[in-house]
This record gives sequence, structure tokens and C-alpha cells, in this order.
Amino acid sequence: MNLNIYLGLLHKGEQTLADSFRQVAEGHGAEPDVHFLCQTLAKQCDHHEELLAPLAERYGEDGSDDEPERLHADGLSETRGGPVGLLRDLQDLYLLATLVDATWTVVEQAGSALRDKELLSAVEKCQAETQQQISWLKTRMKQAAPQALLVAE
Repeated sequence: MNLNIYLGLLHKGEQTLADSFRQVAEGHGAEPDVHFLCQTLAKQCDHHEELLAPLAERYGEDGSDDEPERLHADGLSETRGGPVGLLRDLQDLYLLATLVDATWTVVEQAGSALRDKELLSAVEKCQAETQQQISWLKTRMKQAAPQALLVAE
């Protein structure tokens, strides 16, 4: 069984997403909605990691770096400045969140095959919140795009 690989990917993905939300919150503190909501979304990711813990105990968790690089996403090491920087940082968060969402989908399929109610319950809660994160990121990118792309600095 290879579920442990995807539980490891989820753990790393949620951790990376949380760290990246915090990075964007700090780097774009002049945008109060971005600052405070990114802090809140980072806490959601932390909670997702907590919900993964008992599942990782049951099925194992492979956090090795033996997996292909394309299955891993690097977090934001620094934020960019200005309106275009905010837009790019939000886009990076969006990419990370969609990777996490897709990984939850794969784990959900395994949970269905296993008929594991605890796993499916965790997936349902975490994936719903991840999809809300994606929705907010997409909306915020739409809001930031005109200013970033059309107004001269």
C-alpha cells in the first residue's frame, strides 16, 4: 500500500502552505485583508496537519525526498514588493493550495476504497477548507489584477 506516500505529501504540503501563507501575511502587511486572512488560513493548515497525525500513525507517513520533484512544491522564501509582487505571491499560494487540494482528492479515493470513516471525515473537513482557501485566493487575485497590471507605478 502506498497511501503513506500521499499522507507524507499532504503533511509536507499543508506545512509548506501554512509557512507560505505566513510569509505573505508578513510581506504584505500593508494590505490588512491579506495580512489577517493569510494568518487565519495558515492556522487552518496547521489544524489540517493535526488531523493528519492519527492517520499517519495508522498508515505510516513517507516524508522521504525519493519522490519525483514534480510532486513537491517549494514554499515562498520571500515576498515580492508592490502590486505585481502581491499578485505573483497570491498566484504562488494558489498553485500550492491546488496541489494540496489535488492530493486530498487522491487520499479521499483511497479512503473510499478502504471504507475508512475517520480518514474520509478528515478529508471532507480539510478539503472543504482548502477549497475555500483557493476560492479566496482566486477572488483576491481578481481584485489585485487591475491595479497591478494596468496602473503605472
